[in-house]
Amino acid sequence: MLLEEFNYNLPENLIAQFPAEKRDMSKMMVLDKVHKNIIHKHFSDIIDFLTEDDLLVLNNTKVIPARLYAKKDTGALIEIFLVKEIEKNTWICLIKPSKRVKPGMVLMVSEELSVEIINKLDDKWKVRLIYDGNIFEILDRVGNIPLPPYIERKMTDEEYKNLDFERYQTVYADKEGAVAAPTAGLHFTNEILDKLEKCGTKHCFITLNVGLGTFKPVKCENIFEHKMDSESFEITQEAADIINDAKSKGKNIVAVGTTSVRTLETVMNNFGCIKPVKASSELFIYPGYKFKIVDKLITNFHLPKSTLLMLVSAFAGKDYIFKAYEEAIKSQYRFYSYGDCMFIR
Repeated sequence: MLLEEFNYNLPENLIAQFPAEKRDMSKMMVLDKVHKNIIHKHFSDIIDFLTEDDLLVLNNTKVIPARLYAKKDTGALIEIFLVKEIEKNTWICLIKPSKRVKPGMVLMVSEELSVEIINKLDDKWKVRLIYDGNIFEILDRVGNIPLPPYIERKMTDEEYKNLDFERYQTVYADKEGAVAAPTAGLHFTNEILDKLEKCGTKHCFITLNVGLGTFKPVKCENIFEHKMDSESFEITQEAADIINDAKSKGKNIVAVGTTSVRTLETVMNNFGCIKPVKASSELFIYPGYKFKIVDKLITNFHLPKSTLLMLVSAFAGKDYIFKAYEEAIKSQYRFYSYGDCMFIR
């Protein structure tokens, strides 16, 4: 299966640089895997497509303000992107410009946070954070939300920064650890979740801490050679009980986002059922994959040649998905993280 098979041309003006005015005002394309039709709606209409026979599974990971700007003693500005905490106070990160730092150097982010460079690991760095107090509270004060590279806005405008702190985060975000948002969940409001609950559509939360791998391009011509980055996840006893009870009653498992899909399918592949577990996933889903638990999917529109596009192609059929993307471009849908979404049933 060749990488070029998952390519498409997207006009730059359709890459969403800002969220919709209101979360649930985004467009929603409804796809039917059986009849292969396409319906144009708005996300607020999701309550018309879900019933008491559906269970929503949402990823409650919380994006940390992982992009820091530090200064050397010389006054030179260094960008530090925290990627993953590997032990207390010790993180793997990206640094730009990396040629200007070396092991042993201490960079000052603010009066309450400094970063000590430990050593280089391939294209990343190992660093130690020096601070007093709760690191996540400090990052909320001194860090910046790490927007994807295709959102080409400067982080200097305080109004934009405040917007992203609110909108590049789901309303139910709870577990710190992600460096990218589970973007399908960005469309939900508390009001919509309440309405669905009143209509009998229950929901539960799982956690997958979205890593930089979500933006990692596939570079292998033969996609089977691609290796996914590892991302940590957790399913609690409460969530496992809710999902298993729903499945035993013949209800549909509706995954909100590809991260929820990968978490659920990873656990099913490893254990044959959903169980409480803390682990990590490197599951690569592409056409030909047999889904074991996910019945329906809410997801955004993804980058060409991306593993996320391959996952939705596996779920709904590649030809059908590419027909839908063609229709989305023609209908001026907004793409990627801050863009519109599709509901595949």
